[in-house]
This record gives sequence, structure tokens and C-alpha cells, in this order.
Amino acid sequence: MASIETFDRPVYVYEKPVRLWHWINALGIVVLAVTGYLIAWPPVVTAGEASDHYLTGYVRFVHFSAGYVLAVGLIGRAYWALVGNRYARELFAPRLHDVHWWQALLHEVRWYLFLVEEPGKHAGHNPLAGLAMFLFYVLGSLFMITTGFALYGEGLGAGSWAANAFGWVLPALGGSQQVHSLHHLGMWYLVIFTLIHVYVAVREQHLSRQSVITTMIDGWRVWKDDRP
Repeated sequence: MASIETFDRPVYVYEKPVRLWHWINALGIVVLAVTGYLIAWPPVVTAGEASDHYLTGYVRFVHFSAGYVLAVGLIGRAYWALVGNRYARELFAPRLHDVHWWQALLHEVRWYLFLVEEPGKHAGHNPLAGLAMFLFYVLGSLFMITTGFALYGEGLGAGSWAANAFGWVLPALGGSQQVHSLHHLGMWYLVIFTLIHVYVAVREQHLSRQSVITTMIDGWRVWKDDRP
């Protein structure tokens, strides 16, 4: 069995910038998913000239604005990983080189499958959660930001900053329509991951031996017992 950390007092894990980023980022993903869906399947509007309504235009504006928030937030989060505490780095640097980390990861897999009675104690992300956040959130967000700004640059036109920085993405991934399809699939990918993330956080808050949701509110990891 993997070794389980022991703690005798609460640990300050998530600093204020990390917590602020987390909740703003969560809101941004919700806005992006809703507006992205409406862009793909525009709602029916009343009769008349489109310029009299401009509904889809407003939806696209909100979508693009939320995209900026997601991108700038991820850059800021990467910066804080360099200057923040050691737990701030876990999102970007799973300890793949550590054999004990792998043992703890396998233990967590068994815990999530209800094959063991007790989860491990971890001040920051447990290994499975940390790996999932990196693979599904970090890499997934980078893909969505890259393809999103590539499509944004297509709309802004040649010579725009977005077209200059991300124009290479369209031919690299098979053209505009292919990138639209991949970006749309990426939205569902992040939506499904977010739903699983929420389920696991609620489950761990109630079943595991440490606080989870409340830790992202006040920053402190608190253990519910003192068993080793």
C-alpha cells in the first residue's frame, strides 16, 4: 500500500490568488460553455432585420471576453506557480518521477473505485486529482485557448494580432471547419471534466478524511481525524 501522509494541524494550502483564480475561472468556463453552445446553435429571434436584434453578436462578444479571461487567468496562474507556495506548483508539475507518488496514485484509484476503506491524506491535490487536473484541465484549456484565438483571428482578419499569433493553427489542424469542430468537441470535453470535478469534490468533502471544497474557500486543509 502507498504511504499515507500524516498531519497534526491544519495546513494553509491555497493562497488568495489561487482561490480567486479558481472561482473566476470556474465562472469563465460556464460562460464559455453556454455562449459557445448558443454560437453553435443560435436561438430563434423575432422577425425583422438582424441588426435590430444583434443577439448573436452580443453572445459572441461575451464568449470572446470570457476567452480572454480564461487565457489571462491561466497565464496569471502559471506565474503564481513560480512565486507562490509549493502547492501552487502542483497544477503544472505532477511528480511523475517519484515512485511514492505513483503508489499513492494507485491507492487513490482504489479509493475512488470503493476498493479500500480509507483515502490517503494529502495537503494539496492527491496524486490522481493532480494528474487529472494537468491532463484534462491544463492541456485541455491550452487547446481551447489556441483553437479559440485561431478562430477569433480568422474573424478579425489577416494582419490582426490573433491571426499573426495563431493563424498557423488552422492549416495545421486541417482548416477552419475542422478547427471549429475540434473546438466544439473541446467544449464538451471540458464540460464533462467539470461535472466529474464537481462530483469528486463533493464526494471527497463528505467521504474523505480532509476538507476539499472549503479549502478552496478559506485556503486551509483540515483533517477530520488523527488516524495515521
